[in-house]
Formats: sequence, structure tokens, C-alpha cells
Amino acid sequence: MSQFNDYYGNSGAGGGGGFMTGGSPYGSASGSPGGASRKTEIAHSLRPLTVLQLLNATQAHSDAEWMLDDTELGQVTVVGHVVSIQSQATNNLYWLDDGTGRIEARHWIDSSIEESGTGSSTITEGSYIRVSGTLKMFGSKRYVNATHIRLVKSPHEIYFHLLEAMTVTLIWAKGAPPRAGQNPSTTIPRAQVAGPPAAGGSAYAVQSHSPATNDSQYSHLPKLEYTIITFIKNQPSNEEGVHVGSIARAVGGTAATISNALDKLMDDGLVFTTIDDSHFKVAD
Repeated sequence: MSQFNDYYGNSGAGGGGGFMTGGSPYGSASGSPGGASRKTEIAHSLRPLTVLQLLNATQAHSDAEWMLDDTELGQVTVVGHVVSIQSQATNNLYWLDDGTGRIEARHWIDSSIEESGTGSSTITEGSYIRVSGTLKMFGSKRYVNATHIRLVKSPHEIYFHLLEAMTVTLIWAKGAPPRAGQNPSTTIPRAQVAGPPAAGGSAYAVQSHSPATNDSQYSHLPKLEYTIITFIKNQPSNEEGVHVGSIARAVGGTAATISNALDKLMDDGLVFTTIDDSHFKVAD
């Protein structure tokens, strides 16, 4: 979806397609695959959402990260109809409605920055705008703390945003669609990924069409580590290995738990990194 990058304007939040450059909020072309770097990348990722999804996001406590369907949220972007505007000396308050719900977006005014042609003065009630920022909570009210806000360029952007939000949500839930030349049967949806098989059983008994893999040598591993290593082994063989983002989408879990599991597998000599610190292969 990178051909639609113009819809994101100059928000500085990375390319289109819902996430930062690199294709996933997990993994990096440099640095350690540890939890700290992954957390930083999630914070700088950009995910398109509907207002209803923002309202359904949860926090374990007031200082915790926002989560949606067991996935951590970083930067978010939403497109909506401006119902009302409250202008104050330090900020502008916009009530947005996208058909799925309403939410408040607060944009703080920086008088030292001149946003030529995209400033708040060009936004009026009844117009459609794109808001990018972070989800916040003040008291019992949640809102988007907008770092970038501008008028929607065309009606197509409204439809594109809704379709992109659905696409990204499906990718997180079911994994990325197979690439050209990839056998769809080797892509394992998160809901069908199991732990170590019972004696005489298969880890993928629900998928009779999956290629048979003898993973008895890994049956002693904890469930998450076993699931990761089995997923990697079932991917098409190539020199690059499997990106950590694909692993995360397939097996589920938080960035920290996946990082720790991969670190443990590397420490045990069972997997290794390839072209960068975000691509992994199983050590044969």
C-alpha cells in the first residue's frame, strides 16, 4: 500500500500500510532484537484505526501501553468528520465522527511552527480531517493527542482509510497474505498455532494439508519457543530467513515476550539471525 503514502502527508510517522518503514512495529534493520528496541519501534509505528477501535482499546493501568486485540498500539491515525471545534489559546479541540463512533482530538498549538496550507485555520466544522497522534486518557475521557492534523485531500482517502484499517487488523489477526510463489498452506493463522504436540500427535493436526515436520527434537521447549521455531521451519526456505514481524503476527503475544523467546532460542543455539537482527533461521 506504499503507493498511498501521500495520504499521510508530512506526519513523519513512516510510510503507508499502517506501519513504520520496514513493514512492522516489530524488528529492526539494526540493533538488538531485545525488548527495548522493539518497544521504541512500536512507539514510532503508525496504525490506521477506526474510532470504534480506539474506543475498544484497553490499558492494564494508567501508565500501561494501549492494547487492541492483544496488540500494542503506538502512533495511530484516524479519519473523521468534524462535528464541532473548540478553539483555545493553547490548543484546538475537535470532535470527530467516522460512522463507527465519536472521539475527541486535541491539537496543541505551536506558534513557532507555520504549517502553510494545512494549519488549523483551514479546518472548519463539517469538513473531513486526518488526525495522527497517540491515544491518551484524562480522567475518564480518552482522546487522541494529535501531533499532526490536516484536511482530507479527496473522498477516496476516507474509503481508503477504512479499507486500510480493516486490512491491517486482519493481518494482525490472521497473518500476512502469502507472497508471490509462497504456498498458502505454509502460512499459519494465529488461531491455529499450537504448542508442543502430545505423544504421537501433530502440532498442526487441525491443518491436515500442512507439510509434515518432525519436531520431536524441540518438544522439550516451552510453548512459545516451540511455536516460534516450528513456524520458522514451516516457512519457504530462503537465505533471508523469517522476519520477526511475521513471527509475531503468526504466534501472537507481546513484543517483549517474543523478544525474550527469540533471545533464549539464540542463546541455546537453535536459531540465528541472517541479513539483519530482525530475520531468523533455524540452526540445522
